[in-house]
Amino acid sequence: MTPLEYLKENESKSLDQLKDLLRIPSVSAQSKHKDDMITCANWVSDYLKNLGIKPEIMETGGHPVVFGEYHASDDVPTVLIYGHYDVQPTDPLDLWKTGPFDPIEENGYILARGATDDKGQFFAHLKGIESYLKTVGKAPINVKFLIEGEEEVHSENLPPFIEKHKEKLKADIVLISDGGQFGIDMPAINYGLRGIAAAEIKVTGPDRDLHSGSFGGSVANPINVLAQMIAKLQDEDGKIAIDGFYKDVYTATDWEKEQFTKLPFDAEEYRKSTGSIKLFGEKGYSPLEHTWVRPTLDCNGITGGYQGEGAKTIIPSWASAKITMRLVPDMTPDDILDKLEAYLKKICPDTVTLEIDKMGGANPVQVPTDGPWLDAAAKAIKTGFGKEPFFTKEGGSIPIVESFKIILGLDTLLVGFGQHDDNAHSPNERFLINDFHRGCRTSAALLEELSKVKA
Repeated sequence: MTPLEYLKENESKSLDQLKDLLRIPSVSAQSKHKDDMITCANWVSDYLKNLGIKPEIMETGGHPVVFGEYHASDDVPTVLIYGHYDVQPTDPLDLWKTGPFDPIEENGYILARGATDDKGQFFAHLKGIESYLKTVGKAPINVKFLIEGEEEVHSENLPPFIEKHKEKLKADIVLISDGGQFGIDMPAINYGLRGIAAAEIKVTGPDRDLHSGSFGGSVANPINVLAQMIAKLQDEDGKIAIDGFYKDVYTATDWEKEQFTKLPFDAEEYRKSTGSIKLFGEKGYSPLEHTWVRPTLDCNGITGGYQGEGAKTIIPSWASAKITMRLVPDMTPDDILDKLEAYLKKICPDTVTLEIDKMGGANPVQVPTDGPWLDAAAKAIKTGFGKEPFFTKEGGSIPIVESFKIILGLDTLLVGFGQHDDNAHSPNERFLINDFHRGCRTSAALLEELSKVKA
């Protein structure tokens, strides 16, 4: 029996095992689930042990990491497979069709918290190596598993853990399945993530709220000033006005532009999915380019003045705004935040004082598109899904990918098996059962294809 035949024959059993994993309420954000986190870590550890892979439950400053290592040979590459066993809180409960930790099957999906984010996806990789160990008796590549318990609370303890255990985590490539395909029956390989830089700005006028009748017109209103400053950050064509903002902006290659044209993207359907009356973006670029290869600046929230019921005629003492900027290669958070600060100081009137809290961010990440790792992933997806994958980028950020690059010097293959409408972080989270099984097959094929790469 081949590994793929093993997976096909055991599909029902694999799904039942996934349901067992999904029944554990491993909500990392809530202290009442601390024991459940340990239970889930033990479940993953026991699964590895039953496969013949020696597991370790390793302490961090928070929830533990489950580490497992399988050594096939000194002559083949090593892949580090990352996943997370923690899940999001389940509120609001009244919108769930079933108990969040009582998995059900419905219309070809499995519904439960963690189904796609990320239990169903990392479990597919456990099944991938299992298919070799149960048939051939050995895997074709060295495999290390790093399954953490704090991804949903920003993985604050993971970078120090990686730094501390660099030797143990040495590998040739990282593999993460914690994302989506381009669409139904449209498998994809993500080769790039935008970075992010975040800041909060505050302008202060009078030292207290003032009566707008007695003082209006004689002192600057911080909300008015802040609104004017925010308006000067971007022009009507969507171009960001910060001095030097575009100096280090990466230009999409011809290969990337060719990939974009291959994607079955419908701008009108995309618009409808957003609920917007019209799309908007930097002039001269398509919606895919807006979200994948161009930087952005967004005001995420504004606070100031009276917010209660009814009227209160005041000039507020202060107003603040939260701003994030999505970055593309070769931009860096520190540089962009410095440029934001300099520009805000330039446009800020002398009638108010300005404070800027730079909250840091994450660098953009891009996997080389002309190397053997992406080729291996594409061949594996063709085996697992029966279709050639699309090559896509992601507008969001996954900071841990940057940590793997900076600390371990490793690129990451982002091969997601889910869908963008799987309700991750929302009620009725789900995972297409067929995608789960295809993910298992892709994982098995990927071990074989990666073993052929000359590290």
